Amino acid sequence: MELLRKVIKRLRNIPITFAREKRWYPMLYRSYWHYQFHKSKVSKSDNYFSAIPNVDAGIGHQLANWIAGYWFARQFELKFAHIPFSSQQWESFLGFGEHETTVEYLIKKQNYSKVRLPLFNESNPDELKLVINIISSYNDKKVVFLAEQDQPYIDQYGVMEDIKVKFDKSAARQSDSLLYSNNFFNIAIHVRRGDIVIGNQNQNPNLTMRWQNNDYFENVLRRVIDNLHTIKPVAIYFFSQGVVADFKEFENFNNIRFCLDMDAQKSFLHMSRADLLITSKSSFSYKPALLNDGIKICPQDFWHGYPDSESFILADQNGYFNVDELTRIKL
Repeated sequence: MELLRKVIKRLRNIPITFAREKRWYPMLYRSYWHYQFHKSKVSKSDNYFSAIPNVDAGIGHQLANWIAGYWFARQFELKFAHIPFSSQQWESFLGFGEHETTVEYLIKKQNYSKVRLPLFNESNPDELKLVINIISSYNDKKVVFLAEQDQPYIDQYGVMEDIKVKFDKSAARQSDSLLYSNNFFNIAIHVRRGDIVIGNQNQNPNLTMRWQNNDYFENVLRRVIDNLHTIKPVAIYFFSQGVVADFKEFENFNNIRFCLDMDAQKSFLHMSRADLLITSKSSFSYKPALLNDGIKICPQDFWHGYPDSESFILADQNGYFNVDELTRIKL
């Protein structure tokens, strides 16, 4: 069944990939034709919007999907409907679905219908207007609008405060356990490896764009240590995959702990709770950065945006950043 699902999904993606940049692309969707023949005069809608977390992707990618659904529900003045993450472990850990209406409930218990929308570029007024018109054409019906798979939303930080509340108030937080001590200033550093190691060796462009040498992280960490003004001693927690020998550059840092075998949820939690988080070109550390109330030092050439906040400091491709941004923050 899983193989069949993947085959059907791949076959469905072929015309979408081919037609996306064509003017006639929206015509592939029933919702487009509904709009052409149903100009609703009803001004108020009680409908919902949702996005499907990509079951074939990692949790960072799935969170980007979920956040897009949450964000666009607000932009289109619709209610948000939750679709669970592919892993029950992540679903429970994040708690984003707590107190939310699910798509499944709306379909099975409230007689709502699912309507899929074409992909759109939120910065393209024509594409955005078309989607708004499609949505309006269903105002007199009970509908859950589904974003097309991997509908982009670049500035994921638009829902940052909402997901912080969801994460912090989740039932899962009652059983959280951290290695950190309040007696230390705790620095977490995430170095993406795993899949991109092979991708970098094979020159896969989708993965090489995510590659950052150890030198980048060493430079960021060294500048942090040299310019950090805190009365607490520093403790460093290093999150990645591999063995310590792969990261010899970091063995000279004092009080560093390599967390290379820590499970994904616990690593995510520690990154979200660090006093200072150094992220990589990875949604797996970008998402904890959105949940983190401390300082975040992030690569400036990343595909998602960052809020205009002094707690986000951007480093160039060599790991250099304006240390004045760090020194003026009161710790």
